[in-house]
Amino acid sequence: MKKPIVIGVGEFLWDMLPDGKKAGGAPVNFAYHASQNGAEGWAVSAVGKDGLGEELVAAAEAHGINLQVEKIDKPTGTVNVTLHNGSPEYDICRGVAWDYIPLTEKSLALARSAGAISFGTLAQRNDVSRATIEKLVEAVPDDALRIFDINLRMDFYSEQMIRRSLEMANVLKINDEELEIVKAMFGLGGEGTAASCHRLIENFGLKMLVLTGGSVFSSIYTLEGVSTLPTPKVNVIDSVGAGDSFSGALTGALLAGKSIAEAHRIAVDTAAYVCTCSGAWTPPRK
Repeated sequence: MKKPIVIGVGEFLWDMLPDGKKAGGAPVNFAYHASQNGAEGWAVSAVGKDGLGEELVAAAEAHGINLQVEKIDKPTGTVNVTLHNGSPEYDICRGVAWDYIPLTEKSLALARSAGAISFGTLAQRNDVSRATIEKLVEAVPDDALRIFDINLRMDFYSEQMIRRSLEMANVLKINDEELEIVKAMFGLGGEGTAASCHRLIENFGLKMLVLTGGSVFSSIYTLEGVSTLPTPKVNVIDSVGAGDSFSGALTGALLAGKSIAEAHRIAVDTAAYVCTCSGAWTPPRK
């Protein structure tokens, strides 16, 4: 049986950490974990015609990640990470390759056969990538999951961008801190968590809203009800890519025919496992 195609489109980059660099980018992490859970995951992005770009593509391919990544005349994306009293601070470099993801016939053809596509706000900070993302989301079949994994970073988002993205999506993935920002943005500040989640579903015609609460809980809201699970207690090595792994595992499981409750459990267990490993592209569990 052919595996469903799942696409993550957006940033593809190196996190430049004090102890060295790590490959990542939320859409690529998402595609990797969808592939680990029964889907054919693809990452659509761009890198520079430079050494960092070659290394980044090689690292992804070594982990079995399917890429539609164009090489363009911009530097490969990097994020400078510094630690202040143990807490990381991020400087997401601007004007990099994934700000200029070109729309290609190959990526359009992939989108037309996809069962799901995931996108966020960060790669929409530039008009070029934003236009490509919109065209690819428009190209997926009507019954595909169109997942807006909001991922608010620094000042790279606006109310207009979030509203437009919600209008394109049929699934919203958001964490508890981001929910408070969105509630204030759309005048839902006085409402409780459940009420505001249901209001967002109704206002934007969503099939599903996925809310993660870090080390405490996660909930999946639909018009039919809500599934809530506690976050397992594990020995956390790092939480890099945990949210992306949750989204990827959930998507793969849903497209494989699992119920929301079953898919939710798989997503929770996957994210917990990722937290016990270093980096987002974890080895398969034995």
